[in-house]
Amino acid sequence: MILTVTLNTALDLTYGVPELVPHASHRVSDKSERPGGKGLNVARVLCALGHETAVTGFAGGSTGAVVRELLAGLSRQNADTKAKNGATPAAAPITDALVTVAGNTRRTIAVVDRATGDTTQLNEPGPLVTTDEWTALIGRYEELLTGADAVALCGSLPPGIHVGAYAELVRLARTAGVPVLLDTSGEPLRRGIAARPDLIKPNADELAQLTGSREPLRATRDARRRGAHGVIASLGPDGMLASTPDGIWRASPPAKVLGNPTGAGDSAVAGLLSGLVEGLSWPDRLRRAVALSTATVLSPTAGEFDRAAYEELLPRVGVEEHTIAA
Repeated sequence: MILTVTLNTALDLTYGVPELVPHASHRVSDKSERPGGKGLNVARVLCALGHETAVTGFAGGSTGAVVRELLAGLSRQNADTKAKNGATPAAAPITDALVTVAGNTRRTIAVVDRATGDTTQLNEPGPLVTTDEWTALIGRYEELLTGADAVALCGSLPPGIHVGAYAELVRLARTAGVPVLLDTSGEPLRRGIAARPDLIKPNADELAQLTGSREPLRATRDARRRGAHGVIASLGPDGMLASTPDGIWRASPPAKVLGNPTGAGDSAVAGLLSGLVEGLSWPDRLRRAVALSTATVLSPTAGEFDRAAYEELLPRVGVEEHTIAA
């Protein structure tokens, strides 16, 4: 089982409009809603890849109830698929281990301009989490770690959670002997990296904010010196750069693509984690991560990946090993 932690879960709403015009009224041409927050996004992709997944974090209020209903519906859908088709990569369940809080789960709203493909994102801050609710989360997390093959700690912190929260969760995973990937930014990343996670996956801006360097290779090496065992830098349309104890690799998609990048980084995390638990080599993990990320950009629905595009892209992702010692 792979565990994902989303402290700031969300109900993701995507509105499509023919053209987004500032200061104008718009008629929505299409709408979708799905359980969101980075860790839930990762879990949905892991599920589609056939990996049993558990999700924890916080959910509350009427919005949190909708998030949990959508998660349950996804698991029922996967069970129906398995019953009809037998063993299938899209039939793994998601276990809801979210902790109930008094506050209302946030919403995130993506407005997609169908004329250009550009997306405007509006993110609410999330509910205020109390000390007792955080304590309940820690207890749930420690229980789940006993059956986990890997864990991903993802996204922003809701109000009320101390800035060293991810560092605490990293230390608990390491004590339990569970590989841990940290995907956050700012001060929570700075504190979390000092707890020595197995992997971090910053984008170029987050890595520059952490290290002060815009040169990816130098920045990834600096991030490792700060505590991360491995650093996977997401470089957007240019692919990914991995600096690990086993070597340094650069993975690139076969061509730059246009589309909605929402959730592309989360798909990459799912690729990295699934590759880790399957025992894939670093080049194969990176191929999967880049192919999934690119297929997410190409998907017509924000945060989902286009399976046909993924399968076509996977063998075409280029991976180059650097000769510089890691």
